[in-house]
Amino acid sequence: MSRAPRSRAARHSWGDDDSGTPILHIDMDAFFVSVELLDHPELRGRPVAVGGQERGVVAAASYEARAFGVNSAMPVGQARRRCPNLIMLTPRLGLYRVVSEKIMAILREVTPLVEQLSVDEAFLDVGGARRLFGSPVHIGQQLRARIRAEVGVPASVGIAATKHVAKIASAHAKPDGLLLIPAAATLEFLHDLPAGALWGVGGRTEERLRLHGIETVGDVAAAGPDQLRRLLGTVAGDHLFQLASGVDPRPVTPSREEKSIGREETFFDPLADREELHRILLFQAHDTAARLRAKGLVGRTVAIKVRFPDFTTITRSATLPQATQVAAEIYERARELLDGVEMTAAGLRLLGLRVENLSEQGGYQQLAFDDDPRRGEAESAMDAVRSRFGAGALGPASLLQSPGTVRGGGAERAGTGHNGGAERTGTERDGAAPGSSAPGGRTVRETGVS
Repeated sequence: MSRAPRSRAARHSWGDDDSGTPILHIDMDAFFVSVELLDHPELRGRPVAVGGQERGVVAAASYEARAFGVNSAMPVGQARRRCPNLIMLTPRLGLYRVVSEKIMAILREVTPLVEQLSVDEAFLDVGGARRLFGSPVHIGQQLRARIRAEVGVPASVGIAATKHVAKIASAHAKPDGLLLIPAAATLEFLHDLPAGALWGVGGRTEERLRLHGIETVGDVAAAGPDQLRRLLGTVAGDHLFQLASGVDPRPVTPSREEKSIGREETFFDPLADREELHRILLFQAHDTAARLRAKGLVGRTVAIKVRFPDFTTITRSATLPQATQVAAEIYERARELLDGVEMTAAGLRLLGLRVENLSEQGGYQQLAFDDDPRRGEAESAMDAVRSRFGAGALGPASLLQSPGTVRGGGAERAGTGHNGGAERTGTERDGAAPGSSAPGGRTVRETGVS
């Protein structure tokens, strides 16, 4: 969601000429909470949040909760202090993913040019859809109505000439609204916004600009590229000047060339148990390796990412002797990296694994660290079984919770081919292999890394 604060843009009509505005940004409103309210209509109008327990964080908050200052990523304890009557709901990530997939399917009925950013937002380029579906504004209105009628959750839509402006517009359209920024009104709309509304401007950059008298997007444009380069460097300076001038040539890209493949688990409650962390890492290794094999790719570099409760984040990586797509090899190196991280009793908020330095499988021939090709053959056989009987049909013994069951998503799933409610969110492109879920059911979300 854009950092742009609500201003007169949220209430102002900027015109009705949508002839030069093919880009839509569609963003669900308080998505996790909106989905929960489908099963708990009695909670409508009350302050509700989805998240962990007392040591966890808020994943989403209703607008009634936001009125008390409760926001996403806020510690639950702080949220309860701000809103003593806050109703906390346990996340159901598998459900959110199912709902997300329904929404994305609706969007793709209008155009194949859908770029999913996360479980609850996407860009669309509807320039080629006018003949069949009408103007961008009509398409935006119809999509909002269909999502509400068929899925039951509210969506806000921003319509503009560029992705950057469309994303800001959707933030100003919230909640449950639509805002068109005609191409001719782009600069008027942008220049009244604070500099922090620009994509990529964080708190430090905004403060640096403010110290030099640059407070609005209009000020950024007026400063010119030379001054911005001196303040922020050539790349950042040119980037901000272009955005402030209404220039954003990036197209809507349905798929991206993957630079890495991996998975992250974010824990509502920090996790300190080394054995459990190793289990999660093993699951991530098998999930990542399966995706590599499915795409015909191998990778040479293994990397991990950890985040502590204070949100300090570190990464570690190591290069393998040769490229691989075997989970055992990926896990061995990833575990070495994780064991080299100094941890406190507070545990971790996030654990991620990814494989980088990718290349086509081509003439790749498996030679494991112990020169035993059976390791790769065994995993390929597992792929075949899962493909036929489902992701829960077969898994590593160390991920088994009881005979005949694979532990995942907070539930025991019998190895019968039933994929039952995998607890995961994210996109199929960026997410894990279909039907998979992490051990323990502790995750806020999982995403791929590309």
